[in-house]
Amino acid sequence: MSVHFEEKSGAVPCNTSWGSWYQTMEEVFVEVNVPVGTRAKEVKCTLGSKQVELCVKGQEVFKGKLFGTTVEDEAMWTLEDKCLIRIVLMKTNREAGNCWTSLLEGQYCADAWVQDQMQRKLTLERFQRENPGFDFSGAEISGNFAGGGPDFSNLQK
Repeated sequence: MSVHFEEKSGAVPCNTSWGSWYQTMEEVFVEVNVPVGTRAKEVKCTLGSKQVELCVKGQEVFKGKLFGTTVEDEAMWTLEDKCLIRIVLMKTNREAGNCWTSLLEGQYCADAWVQDQMQRKLTLERFQRENPGFDFSGAEISGNFAGGGPDFSNLQK
């Protein structure tokens, strides 16, 4: 369901010097631009539940403690068209209120506007999951969406 929502609503990327990262309720995606012609054997990517390290052609791209924890054995990376590394990390906390503010602790932080847009998107994704018969991909929200938005679970059905 998340993939369908993502395809229709688009991503809210946080741009960096090496590429960008973005997130859904379940996953964090990292896209790294590398020199054209890069081969997989020139890439060293270590993905842990709390740490990540990426080196290309012996040069460190980034290394550090992740903002949140991930499921280590579900993380993966691919080299696409010999010019783009795509990393997929599965969040352990998959709630709408778990909006990462940076990729690594203190590094690659989303500015206030991007963070706001990310949180809005995760809130809409949560609404989509809770109401599968409706399409929230083009919806706009305002008001209290921090922490995953309002909680309607106590309302009578």
